Amino acid sequence: MNRVAGKVVLVTGAARGQGRSHAVRLAQDGADVIAFDICADIATNEYPLATRDDLDETARLVKETGRRVVVARVDVRDRAGVEEALAEGVETLGGLHVVVANAGICPLGKHVSNSGFVDAFDVNFLGVVNTVHAGLEYLGEGGSIIAIGSVAGLVPQTGFNGQQALQGPGGDGYGLAKKMIQTYTMSLALTLGPSSIRVNAIHPTNVNTNMLQSLPMYRTFRPDLENPTAEDAAVTFPFMQAMPTPWVEPEDISHAVVYLSSDESRFVTGQQLRVDAGAGMKIGL
Repeated sequence: MNRVAGKVVLVTGAARGQGRSHAVRLAQDGADVIAFDICADIATNEYPLATRDDLDETARLVKETGRRVVVARVDVRDRAGVEEALAEGVETLGGLHVVVANAGICPLGKHVSNSGFVDAFDVNFLGVVNTVHAGLEYLGEGGSIIAIGSVAGLVPQTGFNGQQALQGPGGDGYGLAKKMIQTYTMSLALTLGPSSIRVNAIHPTNVNTNMLQSLPMYRTFRPDLENPTAEDAAVTFPFMQAMPTPWVEPEDISHAVVYLSSDESRFVTGQQLRVDAGAGMKIGL
């Protein structure tokens, strides 16, 4: 406990899933939290996104730990909106020490229009850039930047085991965005190293969230079925990992987020940390 005591952390995509887990876990270890989420659907993304009620629930869970929280409905594609909301959060909580750029979507399906590529890329990469660059104004020595990528972004677009794992324009935009996170964070780590600001990325495998537990994702993993169920997809989910699990849980990623937010990792920068149950090893990364 108290591994990040006294720190203020920005978490995007905080209304549910990984983002909520990161926010609550950080608060349990002593951080105050600025929590952003779009709280609205995006047309090309066919599974529902989080709601304002979800974001309010994240705030409630953070407050239960005894920490402070500021929430805002923010679209990470809107740099000006991110900057404005962040300025208000920093003023309220008195600073900023860690940025967790987590917000993401995955609009899968060959039927998705080319707008799906734009939406996936803009949320998953430009959203990271907007979040990080807005935060740079406030970060000082000892600051930490954490981008949430994906092990899917570390492999060729043809995917795992020679099969297309991410389908359609939205899947291509997702894959490209996650690939660019690796190069972006390594370059930024070099740039910010002299200022003692650390930059790292975490690349999960399947994570048990609404993104994974959705019909578009089920269809990706079970293309042989028109309307696969969760049970149908559960048969193939484990094939990605070397360890016998279909997915990891959000808190498995949050443990890594807390470490990279804390002073325990004060000399860890430019790293691409895979929390993937051996998926990367299985495909030769």
